[in-house]
Amino acid sequence: MAKLVMVQHHHQKHPSFSLLSSSLPDFNGIKLYNQLQYKKKLWQQKGALPIITSSAKKILMGGNEFVDNLSSKLQAKEGHQTRAFAVTRRNAMALLLSGYFLSELSMHGIAFAQQSIGLREYIDTFDGYQFNYPQNWIQVRGAGADIFFRDPYVLDENLSVELSSPSSSKYKTIEDLGPPEEAGKKVLKQYLTEFMSTRLGVRRESNILSTSSRVADDGRTYYQVEVNIKSYANNNELAVMPQDRVARLEWDRRYLSVLGVENNQLYELRLQTPENVFLEEENDLRRVMDSFRVNKVAA
Repeated sequence: MAKLVMVQHHHQKHPSFSLLSSSLPDFNGIKLYNQLQYKKKLWQQKGALPIITSSAKKILMGGNEFVDNLSSKLQAKEGHQTRAFAVTRRNAMALLLSGYFLSELSMHGIAFAQQSIGLREYIDTFDGYQFNYPQNWIQVRGAGADIFFRDPYVLDENLSVELSSPSSSKYKTIEDLGPPEEAGKKVLKQYLTEFMSTRLGVRRESNILSTSSRVADDGRTYYQVEVNIKSYANNNELAVMPQDRVARLEWDRRYLSVLGVENNQLYELRLQTPENVFLEEENDLRRVMDSFRVNKVAA
């Protein structure tokens, strides 16, 4: 008799906190939306984080194989009740698409609620400079600069500090570079020299966006230079006919430089970021620029 009770308890369904209804053939997009809204209120009251579904690209590119996998996984989860839980392709795809559109609405709401990222201070007492950088960026060693940080997810976004050798040049003030406009030309020329390519069909477009000077709270004058550089390359560099060599955009980046002079050296803080990322993170990047300071090193 005890065994019979256990078997009955095994087949009994218990209520669970799930976004899926008990029967996909009865799936209704409006009903699911109302359920999501109700449970979203419960999450907000409890302080829980919202659940965000995957992107449409990941959903749609899966095709029939993705739907088949979903059906098999759901059936396996139900175990002995696989026959009672039949999933049609149409209903499964409707569920996935509804989840995507609802997630898009959620993402728009989250985007407006994002806050500026925190900054962390870096101080080099040996070489005499300091700055703040995004706290989630990581340091990369062996990059050729005196110090190098980059975003762990956006690989084209990074920060570095370069300084001249005191034995090869003697800088007294930042004005030794000339006015900010002249300094901007020198900075752009240096960038283009570093990005010079030996590939056939590579073309670079560059533009100085702004140059300025400011006196920081340490009493020193700093120059700021912003440039944009675009790189184009032919899709078929070895093609004979010109119509077969179509130029395409490889990358479009914003370069931000802050220049300062101390210890008979020229210091340059460099920020590199894709243009589309700069539009989203401009406030944080300008905070990094404004934090750059050069310090006197004890002899």
